[in-house]
Amino acid sequence: MPPAPTRTTVGIVGGGPAGLMLSHLLARDGIESVVVDLRTRHEIEETHRAGILEQDSIRLLVDTGVSDRVLTDGYRHEGIELAFGGAGHRIDFEGLVDASVQLYPQTDVFIDLANARERDGGDVRFGVTDVSVVDVTGDSPGLLFTDAGGVAHEVRCDYLVGSDGSRSICRQAFPEAQRRQYFREYPFAWFGILCEAPPSAPELIYNHSDRGFALISQRTDTLQRMYFQCAVDEDVDAWSDDRIWEELQSRVGANGYTLKEGPITSKTVLPFRSFVQEPMRHGNLLLAGDAAHTVPPTGAKGLNLALADVRVLAEELERAITKDDGALLDDYTTRALGRVWKAQHFSYWMTTMLHLAPDASPFDVRRQIGELSMVVSSTAGSTYLAEAYTGWPVP
Repeated sequence: MPPAPTRTTVGIVGGGPAGLMLSHLLARDGIESVVVDLRTRHEIEETHRAGILEQDSIRLLVDTGVSDRVLTDGYRHEGIELAFGGAGHRIDFEGLVDASVQLYPQTDVFIDLANARERDGGDVRFGVTDVSVVDVTGDSPGLLFTDAGGVAHEVRCDYLVGSDGSRSICRQAFPEAQRRQYFREYPFAWFGILCEAPPSAPELIYNHSDRGFALISQRTDTLQRMYFQCAVDEDVDAWSDDRIWEELQSRVGANGYTLKEGPITSKTVLPFRSFVQEPMRHGNLLLAGDAAHTVPPTGAKGLNLALADVRVLAEELERAITKDDGALLDDYTTRALGRVWKAQHFSYWMTTMLHLAPDASPFDVRRQIGELSMVVSSTAGSTYLAEAYTGWPVP
């Protein structure tokens, strides 16, 4: 027997931070939603991802009642180090723009949001299969899926939202003739590790060297995340722990740093891509987060962009639903993309300024040093970096 349709106001595909935050914000406005995700909650919680939260992202979690754990368990960073030319140069966020960021893993953001949705009785279905969206331009679009127990469901709603990541099925529901896609693939990747060691520095180090870029990040007092630039097709298995530490120490040592080493618990290669799809709305289907855009991780914008998207989208959905006027959602694409393209530029700028292209000439390397010197020696240059890194206000 075909499933008997049920109804909600907003159907959300994707139960990561973007989808859960949207559901939470809608609930605060009295708007019902159903959230589905192919992954189980345990699978998402076990996917370790770093996280630097802008000030507005922190406020969104705390002020809307998700959790204040970001304040108690996170690590406040008031700047970063740009390391190049044999020395480190601190960018003082507090002094330049009276702002800071919080080191707080994306995994913990997800846990806080999942707990909040469970606490508030939200309808979130993890571990579903056979997800599809139908009738997205009609008055009653549909969300079809099979739940974790094998039962088929059809949920009809007023609006559908795709927050289902960079492999989004919702993005594919946009007719090809009515979407524009902008894409850049970078000729390098990051070799990332998790290691059991104390922090090597109080704040993140963005390190430029003749051997390539390295990022010395953090996770907790005893677990650290670090990256170094590598080839796109780098073989993880070819790198022993000793070889990894030798490479990292060589890169940061060129600028006067020494890393605290420990057992490496995870190794992965992370490719670099930039992507934007316009518009972010087709009929009653809207996109948010990685479903609509991705950025290189250099500028720490991915999670923050997703949270900014759904903050704007929740406002626009509330307005459209209250006034019973779907045309009001046209403003969503304009508002969201303004921030997205600023973040794309900042992420591209940070990436190209710090990484060595495979065909870089001595001139290219020296030019990068000149650019970095200009940033750290200029109050205006340092202020731009600080303002962009800590985040622009949501209009």
